[in-house]
Amino acid sequence: MKQRRPSRHPALGAVGVTLLAGLTLLASCGGGGTTLLETRPSSDGWAWALPANFPTPKVPADNAMSAAKVELGRFLFYDIRLSGNGKQSCGSCHLQDKAFTDGRGQAIGSTGEQTPRSSQHLGNVAYNATLTWANPSLVTLERQMETPLFGENPVEMGVNDSKKAAVLKRLADDSAYTARFAASFPGDPAPVSWGNTIKAISAFQRTLISGGSKYDRYLQGKELLGASEERGMNLFFGEKAECFHCHGSFNFNDQIVHAASRIVETPVHNTGLYNIDGKGGFPEPNRGVFELTAKADDMGKFRAPSLRNVEVTAPYMHDGSIATLSDVLRFYAAGGRVIASGPHAGDGRANPYKSDLISRIDLSEQEQVDIIAFLKTLTDHAFLTDPRFADPFAKR
Repeated sequence: MKQRRPSRHPALGAVGVTLLAGLTLLASCGGGGTTLLETRPSSDGWAWALPANFPTPKVPADNAMSAAKVELGRFLFYDIRLSGNGKQSCGSCHLQDKAFTDGRGQAIGSTGEQTPRSSQHLGNVAYNATLTWANPSLVTLERQMETPLFGENPVEMGVNDSKKAAVLKRLADDSAYTARFAASFPGDPAPVSWGNTIKAISAFQRTLISGGSKYDRYLQGKELLGASEERGMNLFFGEKAECFHCHGSFNFNDQIVHAASRIVETPVHNTGLYNIDGKGGFPEPNRGVFELTAKADDMGKFRAPSLRNVEVTAPYMHDGSIATLSDVLRFYAAGGRVIASGPHAGDGRANPYKSDLISRIDLSEQEQVDIIAFLKTLTDHAFLTDPRFADPFAKR
């Protein structure tokens, strides 16, 4: 029996309305359980293969996409020689089978130093209006990448000023790399450079498009949702659970940028995760946007991550302090978190800076199970195993 679809779909976003006709045409072709894609050529000759309800990603004018550059970026992303001590790659904290997270509450850098925040997943990172958990000033992958590469507090890749030349020499001494850099940046007299390294990795990351989940096939009319999944979807997009307010775009977040963007919104949210002093305080060094602005209203405000592939990205929150999706649902249903004892004790429900969107929700255990069932339909298993995104050094 054909199951009912909800009357409105915030997940389609603004672009979904205009692209829906194209989506329907694509869904009428072919068969099976695959997700149908549109090929969209760009002015620089690159062809994006995208789900019909996905907009074309925005690409900086000085870093045009090319097959050679993307493949160079894939090698660099997974190369441990890119770290100061030659022990860690970007891929060490961004594992493909975990949607490019690492399964840890807080990431660990190349020197063994624990960072204060969890590794964010990179699926559809091309569409993120800002990068990182709580720095609104980082709006391009190229600029953001300087932090894990060169940052010293905390140390991630550990490429400080004293090591930059030596690390770059490792690449320049590899004839395969010199050929790849030359092909990726034709006309550049010195293509093996930090600027080009960053551009190549950024180009690779822009290709990490995830839009082949069961839910995407449902939108295309190629697969039905189960009863629990459909109930969960209706709760997710309904006024009772109200999840869609922060996770309602095609990418299931609320910060989106793409090639046709004119106005880009970058909301951040305090969800009542902490209230350590009874005055709204969050523990250092995880106090959100407040750390940059020193404005009281910015205490505990972080960017809402995309929920695509959320099934495989545990633990959750900016500091990995919530272990499971069931715990996350209970946290939101309670309107915040109460920590009874210890250095972080406090009633997050009473945090004065908590978003108005976060309030107690009367969700039964079954309704929470249903929402989780729907969230699991956002897992894109093909993305998690796609050889185009895989570690080329896997056999080393």
